Amino acid sequence: MLRWHSKYFYLVFVFFLLVFPAAEAAAEPAAFTRSEQRADCANSQANRQALFGDLHVHTSYSFDSFVANQKNTPWDAYRYAKGEAITLPDADGEQTVVAQLRRPLDFTAVTDHAEFLGEMNICTSDASVFAYWMPHCIMTRAGNFYVRLMAAQYWVGLGVAGEGKTKERSYVCSVPGKGCAAGAAEYWSNIQQAAEDHYDRSADCSFTTFIAYEYTDAPGFKNMHRNVIFRNENVTQTPISTYDTGSYQFPRLWQQLREQCIDGQDNCDVLSIPHNPNLSGGLMFRDPESGAELQDRLFFEPVVELIQHKAASECRYDRLLGRGLDTRDELCTFEQNKTDNLQSLAVLFGEMQIEGGAPVPLDRFGRRNMVRNVLKDGLALEQEKGVNPFVMGFIGSTDTHSASPGGAEEDNFTGHLGQRDAGYRNVQDHFEDNPGGLAVVWAEENSRDAIFSAIRRKETYATSGTRPIVRFFAGFDIDKDACAGSDVVAQAYREGVPMGGSLGAAAAGAKPRFLVTALKDAGSGSKPGNDLQRVQIIKGWLDTDGVSHEAVVDIAGSADNGAGVDHQTCQATGQGLKTTCTVWEDRQFDPAQRSFYYVRVLENPSCRWSTLQCQAVGVNPF
Repeated sequence: MLRWHSKYFYLVFVFFLLVFPAAEAAAEPAAFTRSEQRADCANSQANRQALFGDLHVHTSYSFDSFVANQKNTPWDAYRYAKGEAITLPDADGEQTVVAQLRRPLDFTAVTDHAEFLGEMNICTSDASVFAYWMPHCIMTRAGNFYVRLMAAQYWVGLGVAGEGKTKERSYVCSVPGKGCAAGAAEYWSNIQQAAEDHYDRSADCSFTTFIAYEYTDAPGFKNMHRNVIFRNENVTQTPISTYDTGSYQFPRLWQQLREQCIDGQDNCDVLSIPHNPNLSGGLMFRDPESGAELQDRLFFEPVVELIQHKAASECRYDRLLGRGLDTRDELCTFEQNKTDNLQSLAVLFGEMQIEGGAPVPLDRFGRRNMVRNVLKDGLALEQEKGVNPFVMGFIGSTDTHSASPGGAEEDNFTGHLGQRDAGYRNVQDHFEDNPGGLAVVWAEENSRDAIFSAIRRKETYATSGTRPIVRFFAGFDIDKDACAGSDVVAQAYREGVPMGGSLGAAAAGAKPRFLVTALKDAGSGSKPGNDLQRVQIIKGWLDTDGVSHEAVVDIAGSADNGAGVDHQTCQATGQGLKTTCTVWEDRQFDPAQRSFYYVRVLENPSCRWSTLQCQAVGVNPF
């Protein structure tokens, strides 16, 4: 199956109603502040560098990873991210698959589920604990794959997908002995220690870790999960989970993070990253129910995860119907999941096992499952309430449950769900899944403070797995010939604002200009990166009647560049752009209309992982 292997680059610029005088040009980039004890990095760049990472990673500490016979710990996940090999289960459950990245990552956060940290510790780590021998613990460790799937159903129904406002704890927590609180404390300590052990505090700055976890609320299987990322070693005493907040209550997560971290202790900073909202049943981005909720969303959630192994959430278009979910953008077919909730994963033996996992008709699909619609709705809410609650930058990640952060290479994809998608099971049961994406930040150096600050200011983008270098600036004073300058980036910082920023007021008659540079993924070793096909700017705006609109504009390259793939070998044919620099002016700009812009970069066509795996065993989908 052919695939547009797009580099999703998401940056939001919000233009406000016309006021005078014109906004002043930006000065030099503001430096981050150091909040921890460590050496300064030898490689530090004032105009920032692109760093590639993964902020959504599960290990054997997560119940859904362990029941998939995945035995690697947080320490192993960090080893994998740094380029070392780990061993994963094959389709029969034997630990025979050797997995290794071609290129190490720059940063990673292990984000095991806060829910059941204690239970997994009790059930899997210490046979001397009485609760270790309780029935559901035995099922979780069972050698039989189907018994473990039944255990997974128990855990999910108990504390993740239950519909009640409060969550019921497992009976194993009340068995005399260790107790779930002590088990969770032990695993939380381990998570912190693994992050410390692999964090390079020397001047080499070769690898950065973050202490993190996942907050996992999915009532009725509607995904409202969030990854909680701490800035430094100062963290909450325990991970705040849905047992602390109740279900449907993610604003309480922000409240408790403020109480226990931001206001509750010195030098503690934290953010939460919403998961891919395509499976949220429309619940991830509700209208704020209070001013506090609005402000907390803006503070704690500066970015959203746009792509991961359970598909992309930019926008949706149905090619068969010939229409989209409030879009006419035909490229919104990229890596779509036709189900709007987590029951989409309930495929076994090639058949959907649960009615709720069936495809959802386009007209019933949650409109705000797609982030472009969320951005447009944010403009309308700003007009109504005076503040836009949905001003977000964007990242990608894998959501691997195989302790394989950054394992997003199409031709090196070993699955992300342990035994559940190993070998033939991947194509059979997880065809709609994909290797996932990467998070990219523009930071001065590879350290916690620099990366965290980049995420805070939304100077980030998402890719669907490869590593192009993309920059995006906007300003009313950007020189239309800026690409011919000797120091393009420094000039752009002086004359405009970078990705994730907001422009102020426009002088009468002024039109915003956008500078975009894109450099193809260089690849590695014998595996070159794909050329670029084209660069697009996506604009959303609100007209004077309060109706939202969008437009997609090609600003470099062409869809008709003649590039493709050889149907027998999947080798690339034709050529595209190696690098490009473009200044585009929005001549249709109306300062009375609120608007946002982001960039989308498309590579030349390439073969999807499923095509490559089928061809490897002698079946050619072409």
